[in-house]
Amino acid sequence: MRRRRVRPPVPTSEFAGFRFPPEMIVLTVRWYLRFALSYRDVEELLAERGLEVDHVTVYRWVQRFTPLLADAAQPCRHRPGDRWFVDETYVKVSGRWTYLYRAVDQHGQVIDVLASAHRDQASARRFFIRALSHGRRPVEVTTDKAPVYPRLIDELLPEACHVDAARENNRIEADHGRLKARLRPMPGLKRLRSVQTVSTGHALVQNIRLGHYELATDIDPQHRLAAAFTELTQAV
Repeated sequence: MRRRRVRPPVPTSEFAGFRFPPEMIVLTVRWYLRFALSYRDVEELLAERGLEVDHVTVYRWVQRFTPLLADAAQPCRHRPGDRWFVDETYVKVSGRWTYLYRAVDQHGQVIDVLASAHRDQASARRFFIRALSHGRRPVEVTTDKAPVYPRLIDELLPEACHVDAARENNRIEADHGRLKARLRPMPGLKRLRSVQTVSTGHALVQNIRLGHYELATDIDPQHRLAAAFTELTQAV
């Protein structure tokens, strides 16, 4: 009796079961993350091209595929630099202030971002642990004079030099402005997860455009983002 060969499982694309092709879904997500557009703005742009996609569908695509694209890009990411600038900014979610912990390195790479309902020691610790998971322990960390940072840096990065001068943190303050410009067309934010997703996607887009990923490296900067998202589509 002949033994039947067991076929290996066929990898299933995350785009399986969607009515629209992957290229169009990723294009929609890229537009939303790159430009200061609302979900209805994206719906209108697609309609001009003869594509009927409801703004709610655009929202669902952004929430579903942004984390997948960021995960797919992770192996291609450059290692962060050894000088970090850490700060928090804030946006309103359901009428309450929500805090965004962010870090950039000396090369302008966004290391990580964390949306939190609280501005406290526990949230700052969670953010630093996330940031350190990217494979670099900084030799210098610059923050503002918030009291949570000295003890936390002494505990998690005892070998690092801590600079707590607000004037030295202008680099990340300017970077906050780019993220807030992206979040501005999103009135009435309802969920912390939505803020986290869009902030993560914004960091991905910014880092690709600045050349912090080994993606579309042979493409001129003006077309690098589109080419990189095309590469990532194949990996999702």
